[in-house]
Amino acid sequence: MEKEGNRRGFTLVELMLVILIVGILAAVAVPILRGKSGQVKWSEAATMCGAIRSVVRVEFVNDPIIVGGWSGQPVSDVMSTLGFQPGDLTGGYFTDDNFTIDSVDVNGIATISVTAPAGLSGTGKLDNTNGWVYTP
Repeated sequence: MEKEGNRRGFTLVELMLVILIVGILAAVAVPILRGKSGQVKWSEAATMCGAIRSVVRVEFVNDPIIVGGWSGQPVSDVMSTLGFQPGDLTGGYFTDDNFTIDSVDVNGIATISVTAPAGLSGTGKLDNTNGWVYTP
């Protein structure tokens, strides 16, 4: 007879229990992580909106009349005036075509809206009241 102290390895029940626990954890984690990937992509848009807003404000100090007329303009139409070069507003998911200057207030602070590129859903907006708002 073997002594209990010489037993090596795992029993089938122990292995099945570990597999069951790993399966449950994976079933919980995968849907949570899928939902976060969209938010991560939209954070790129929020960052670009902040950069656009900063440059619009600087340009407003130089020429408030021209900047005040940009309401409703796609950012791609005013990129050269803002000093952006082609490709400056091209990220992994968003390009300059996705951004629109909705309005510029009397202090030169722009409200910017973002449309979703192909393969991504939702909208985003950077405004003076709520800051960055992403709507799935």
